[in-house]
Amino acid sequence: MIEKMKMVHVVTTAEHKDDMLEGLRSLGLLHLAEQKQASQAASERFTELARVSSKLQEYLPESKDTKKDAAGEAPALLSDEAFEQLYQEVRNALAKKDQLTQQITADITEMERIEPWGQFSPRDVRELQKLGYDLHFYRVDKDVCAAIMADESLRVLRLASVDKADTIAVIGTLPMSYNASEFTLPEKGLAELQQDIADCQQAQAACDALLQKAALHENSFHQKLLDAQNAEEYSSASETAEGDTQLVWLSGYIPEIYLDRFKEGARENHWAYAIDEVSTEDEHIPTKLRYNKVSKLIKPLYDMLGILPGYYETDISLWFLLFFALFFAMIIGDGGYGLLFLIGTIVMIKKSGKIDTASFLLLVLSTSTVIWGAITGTWFGMESAMKVPFLRALVLPGFANYPQYFDVPAALQQNNMMKFSFTIGAMQMELGSLLAVKKKMEEKDLSFLSDIGWLFTICGMYLLALYLVLHEQLPLTPVVAAVAIGFVLVLFTNGMAPGKSIGAGIASSLGGAFTVFLNTISCFGNIMSYIRLFAVGMAGLAIAQSFNNMAAGLAHGPLMIAAVVIVLIGHVINIVMCILSVVVHGVRLNVLEFSGQVGLEWTGIAYNPFRLNDKIKQ
Repeated sequence: MIEKMKMVHVVTTAEHKDDMLEGLRSLGLLHLAEQKQASQAASERFTELARVSSKLQEYLPESKDTKKDAAGEAPALLSDEAFEQLYQEVRNALAKKDQLTQQITADITEMERIEPWGQFSPRDVRELQKLGYDLHFYRVDKDVCAAIMADESLRVLRLASVDKADTIAVIGTLPMSYNASEFTLPEKGLAELQQDIADCQQAQAACDALLQKAALHENSFHQKLLDAQNAEEYSSASETAEGDTQLVWLSGYIPEIYLDRFKEGARENHWAYAIDEVSTEDEHIPTKLRYNKVSKLIKPLYDMLGILPGYYETDISLWFLLFFALFFAMIIGDGGYGLLFLIGTIVMIKKSGKIDTASFLLLVLSTSTVIWGAITGTWFGMESAMKVPFLRALVLPGFANYPQYFDVPAALQQNNMMKFSFTIGAMQMELGSLLAVKKKMEEKDLSFLSDIGWLFTICGMYLLALYLVLHEQLPLTPVVAAVAIGFVLVLFTNGMAPGKSIGAGIASSLGGAFTVFLNTISCFGNIMSYIRLFAVGMAGLAIAQSFNNMAAGLAHGPLMIAAVVIVLIGHVINIVMCILSVVVHGVRLNVLEFSGQVGLEWTGIAYNPFRLNDKIKQ
């Protein structure tokens, strides 16, 4: 459920502003209603530390043992003075390395430019210029070269060809009438440039050695980065606080369940405060979800997708989890893949020594996939699995992917799978409408009648899908009646709202008649879209079978190794494609079709109280 929020205003005297900020940060309850930018110094400190820390990650040794000191432990945290000295050395080394890289690039570019002219010393040419011989070098085509050589007013010396072009040296410059490309004399010759590159590379190696040594103090950089982040947030809160010469105050949101803790903290810190109800027009109220032991499993997925219901929206965490687990199983579709996921998760748990929420979610998804694979008789796409009595006994014949082993016609099995997909879709959308009805009735919003209308429409469209796609013999009269009743209810009541008269609500509803018509049609498409659960699962099975058949054709003699490689690579590719399909299709059905029926737009702002963080925020 979504925790109820209260608007809280905290007031103290101007001279106790820092004490108030420290106290609020220690409590860690107040989500600031308005947050200004931190001071430039605090922001720059955090940004630069983050940049340097990120760069140092590239210099960490691959082996964990090399990150430890002689005693076998990670280096101790550096003192403030020692860290600042190391930090400046690292910044200078990174800056110097960037300059050296640019210098090397420039030298290589210059070498490529002058290399065709061969080894020469620009210094010697400049010495001649000091003696009055102002030499200029040109590349010209054959005809121009002949004309220049014949011009008695020019003092010209013919040189060896460069890139198959005639080359000349001229004392002075050529007249503009001659079409020639002048060679710009470099500052250094090839030998000097090569030496410069070697010197730069040596200097880079010295920088790398320093950076590798500094990277061993990863824990110190992490701690200073965390300190800088906390300092930046403190600065932001300080800038946000308003006041005059005598008083200072901050406003923000606190979950109702934490009010007692806040009041106790306010008494201890001698703050004045006021508590108000949040405004229904406030669009910045943060959302804090209260999970139960089951629904909390969906939190890692929420975090990964970056979605959160708005404060005034409906929490569907439990239903999201249940349907997502089913969609995951149907899209992956293979019990063998589920076993691999399950084994991998167990290994990961044993390696870390704990079961966190993400691991628990993987256990649920893996187990559901194994169960679905057992029901459909799908184990790595191998038909031979159905020759194993135990595996065959687990199969639900009407859903079997190898129906011939159960005397079930293939067409009937496909129809069963499609009907199941449509049924799941209709159930989820009906549930969405029921959740919307419940929420609106609690708010005394008469537009709940439009959601009842959607219950009729969804039912009618589901039956229509069975009639048109699966050719089930159904009487069309009740189907049409259900859609018509639903359409009329939605048409006349979707514009209702609390505080709006019935007449105004009907007028508002009729104003969107065309939109209601389009939404009614799209309702059929939404139910049809659930067929992807069947289609994507069958596609994964077909790919697995194709790779198995390819390998079977080579599984003889010396080609056995090739067959094994094909099977391994093929199934890895298929697993990756199935996981991508879960993201594209399994998540979509929950976030769009289901959420749309609930009226959920995922507009939530995460509850993020002002507090002293013990982890760096990403």
